[in-house]
Amino acid sequence: MVGHAAAGPRERELASALGAIDAVAAGFEERAWARLDALTKPPRSLGRLEQIAARIAIVQRSERPVAAPSAIVLLAGDHGVVAQGVTPWPQEVTYQMVANLAGGGAAINQLAAHAGSRLVLVDIGVAADTTALGGVVQEKVRPGTRDLSVEPAMTREEAAAAVLVGFTQARALAEGGVRIIGTGEMGIGNTTPASALVAAFTGAAPSAVTGRGTGLDDGGLRHKTEVIAGALALHEPDAQDPLGTLAALGGLEIAGMAGVLLGAASTGVCCVADGFISGAAALAAVRLCPACSGYLFPSHLSAEPGHRIACEALGLEPVLDLDMRLGEGTGAALAIGIMGAACAVMSGMATFAEAGIGGPETP
Repeated sequence: MVGHAAAGPRERELASALGAIDAVAAGFEERAWARLDALTKPPRSLGRLEQIAARIAIVQRSERPVAAPSAIVLLAGDHGVVAQGVTPWPQEVTYQMVANLAGGGAAINQLAAHAGSRLVLVDIGVAADTTALGGVVQEKVRPGTRDLSVEPAMTREEAAAAVLVGFTQARALAEGGVRIIGTGEMGIGNTTPASALVAAFTGAAPSAVTGRGTGLDDGGLRHKTEVIAGALALHEPDAQDPLGTLAALGGLEIAGMAGVLLGAASTGVCCVADGFISGAAALAAVRLCPACSGYLFPSHLSAEPGHRIACEALGLEPVLDLDMRLGEGTGAALAIGIMGAACAVMSGMATFAEAGIGGPETP
């Protein structure tokens, strides 16, 4: 486990930032549902769309919530544990995909544009130099994590610095008027640290939270599970020390996404976690600051087995279930579209009184 006898300057800065996050206004829930139930439709007939609208209204403290402007922060980083053969893809693919993202050729480029969301691409820990790629925000904490199977992936200060990168990005977007922020990631091998984190934070067995990632066969899956189990035995993570757990087992982009969630919460903005990797980041964020959970919307249920366990631990239901497992923020982009529809209904529909329509008769 990464010790924490004396907090460094980044850890102290993070602690100060987290202390300023307030829980959502629970008292606004009654007002939100009063408006939804007064709209020209049978009460609750739009099902979960109304639940989503109510949650957004509570976060925004408004009976007429909005979902635009929106943005997706995609953080990229590499992982030392790739050296253990936990993925069939070579590490250099992270850089190649960042180049593809910068050039507009990835799935998230298309889906973010379709959702009308700004895409912010951040190098928080790519092993290669990305400075020649246009449009990549340079916030590299270090060039990839260390191999979590033999030593802590990060120091506590590196983990805190990575969280603060995401925190700062989210705050800047919110202060610029963005009302919903999504998370995305790129990092070859990152389902391994995500699985380790979900196991550490929930107590689930490595076999229950570990999936095939980008295409492992049965032997590869067994090996990956063994690597994760070995890392958990090596570090003995304490779920009551979320920063230490994140440092020992996590990834720079996972820590950064936790920071995005926390930064959004600190400014009263909804944050949409993408899939499994983002789910691990969400667990870290909520462990670091339980008050942020009210601002969090899981976008979709990933096909990775650990994601359902993560969502159950968070007590939150994903907006969508489309059997997706790509990452990049693709699920977040789709969920933002649904959240926009929910806001349009709640904000634009007339009430029975406004439309001059009689409501249901009371027997």
